[in-house]
Amino acid sequence: MADTPPVPESTAPVRRSEVERRILDAALRLFAEHGFDGTSVQGIVAAAEVTKGALYHYFDSKDDLLYEIYHSLIARQLADLGAVLARGLPPREAVRAVLTGLIRSTAEHIDEAKVFSRDKDRLDDARMRAVRADRRRYHTTFRGLVEQGQREGVFGAATPAETVTIVALGMVNQMPSWYRPDGPKTAAQLADEVAGFILDALDQRRV
Repeated sequence: MADTPPVPESTAPVRRSEVERRILDAALRLFAEHGFDGTSVQGIVAAAEVTKGALYHYFDSKDDLLYEIYHSLIARQLADLGAVLARGLPPREAVRAVLTGLIRSTAEHIDEAKVFSRDKDRLDDARMRAVRADRRRYHTTFRGLVEQGQREGVFGAATPAETVTIVALGMVNQMPSWYRPDGPKTAAQLADEVAGFILDALDQRRV
């Protein structure tokens, strides 16, 4: 059996202290409700019930908060991906586990995804490079699972693994624009349907 892709890691640690989490939670609520431009540092400080000095002790700016909101999401997803890989599942089961977990995680944290999708252009070049590095790490690792399945004959090879990855992860990246927690289907149902769709397509052994 071919080697599985390496376990990915994010480029930076997630914020963990109680004060940091309170500030980030407050920023997320306000960004989601009022937008990045409509939220002031003073508003975040008041909502988090901390001093402005405490905020600036942990975060350099509102841009820093926006980056950390996204980073907490992608770091969680990279950790989930790594946990699936560590189980040593066969490619088909691994792809299903990764996709269902990713969709459920995105649904559970849809506000973070929405804020980032709407305001990501506010990030400076350095933070955008870090974002792209994390996203590419996830993309490359998932593609490796598809490639492994194709090498082993589990998946058909008519469609390149890169195309499969773009379709599967692209759908998830668009969830902020269409997913609603109160919609007609639960996140679990959507996850099962999307994973089934991707796996059905991979099962077509056309040459």
